[in-house]
Amino acid sequence: MKKFNTTGPCFPNEHYMLPALDRLPGIRELAAGGNYFVIHAPRQTGKTTALKELVREINGKGDMFALYCSLETLQNRSDPEKTNIAIRDLVADNVEMSPSYVPVPNAPALRSDRGGIGLAVRTVLQNVCRAAGKPVGVFFDEADCLVGDDLISFLRQLRDGYVNRDTMPFPKSVALVGMLDVRDYKAQIRPDGESLGQVSPFNIIAEDMLIPNFTETEIAALYSQHTAETGQVFADGAVEDVWQLTRGQPWLVSAIAHECVAKIHGFRYGENITVEDVEAAKEAIIRRRDTHVDSLMERMREPRVRRIVEPLISGDKSDVTYNDEDYRYITDLGLLRIDRGTLVPANPMYAEIIGRYLSRGEQDAMIRSVPETPWAKEDGLDMAGLMAAFQRFWRENSGADRDIMGYRESVPHLVLMAFLQRVTNGGGHINREMALGTGRLDLCVEFRGARYAIEVKTSDNFQGEKSYDQCARYLDTLGLSEAWMPIFEKSKDKSWDEKIYSRDVAFGGKTIHLVGL
Repeated sequence: MKKFNTTGPCFPNEHYMLPALDRLPGIRELAAGGNYFVIHAPRQTGKTTALKELVREINGKGDMFALYCSLETLQNRSDPEKTNIAIRDLVADNVEMSPSYVPVPNAPALRSDRGGIGLAVRTVLQNVCRAAGKPVGVFFDEADCLVGDDLISFLRQLRDGYVNRDTMPFPKSVALVGMLDVRDYKAQIRPDGESLGQVSPFNIIAEDMLIPNFTETEIAALYSQHTAETGQVFADGAVEDVWQLTRGQPWLVSAIAHECVAKIHGFRYGENITVEDVEAAKEAIIRRRDTHVDSLMERMREPRVRRIVEPLISGDKSDVTYNDEDYRYITDLGLLRIDRGTLVPANPMYAEIIGRYLSRGEQDAMIRSVPETPWAKEDGLDMAGLMAAFQRFWRENSGADRDIMGYRESVPHLVLMAFLQRVTNGGGHINREMALGTGRLDLCVEFRGARYAIEVKTSDNFQGEKSYDQCARYLDTLGLSEAWMPIFEKSKDKSWDEKIYSRDVAFGGKTIHLVGL
């Protein structure tokens, strides 16, 4: 019986999977045509699966020898000579273990020291070509584990071999595979922006390929494999809900299905998987903080990530441009994406994970001071009472020097999200809409069948009627007639009596409850 895979590369006889190479149109032609290229995508999106499938396919045809080699064990080294030897030995070990490797008579020793340590990578690749007796393709996985001078040495040996292929044996095709696109390899080499000079190791790259997320149609095709094998049906709306929650992120797509099949239904294949199951699976994955989620969220502590995520939370303007190295880094990680020209979380699950991860410490601190459900009603929440309680909480607990994991400017937004999360843990959830430069954070609290719109502002980005118009348009998208607008005062000169207020504004047929803080 196959399963949905959440732990590593997929294998056709063990896992439900889509045709790996179909997600990279043209990759066969690149390899066969003698090209050097880059494949990049976030973690757990199918890079290794596609790479191994390409190697199997090439070796199955027999007219070329293909080699897979992972550089993951060489993470962040800083000794080019030792790294050269380590890469040489990795290449040699993988060649010798390959069932497709049949050396020609009198083949040279793969680990030859000819050329010295400084050319150990070039030399072993030459020896592989001599020993294989046919064109060779070498595909380096986790290539972005190399940094600095180690990466420079590696890339320049590849370039030297590439440009001299007319006079010496060298691989016909080489791929560098990892999270980074070709431009970000330059940052890996010289983070300080120092020039590499005229001989760039990047001018031999024919193409930089991105592995895309699944489409909704592809999610349906993946899930239909499980239905065909077990008879278990994904009910109406379930696939669409998975698409909306994940935007096709492959690990999330598989993790939700696995949670539904194995945990929620306990492999009882006669039971349909419903939208409610999908939502329960989403919540379990977020709460459990599986390795994929945990490793991604730990990136939130990095200064270059915080620089972009902090204004995203508050909607503040930023100096980030599409050419910014930090922007490319965070999109390569798969945390954020561009939607209609605006930087947003890559999918709604990541938006919720970001908000809950950053406010987790605040939530833990509220366990004793903030009860879960005193504002609960049979059909929803007493939002007026809840907001009044938050005003009291903020007055008693805010401080000028508060800092949450370095996210100093977005402390008000994170504390409010923690307060609401504490409350909704008693029977609801929060949908978070974050977008860079919008001047707001949009929240939709769902509790016992009722929905409540909250648009968070600061005194710096509150613009009167323009802000009311933003809020009214947000209400239109939700089909609601009223919203709460907390406005955090950033001036240190105002007293609490001036900051704390509540009043209603009628605008465009909507009611906006202003909540001063």
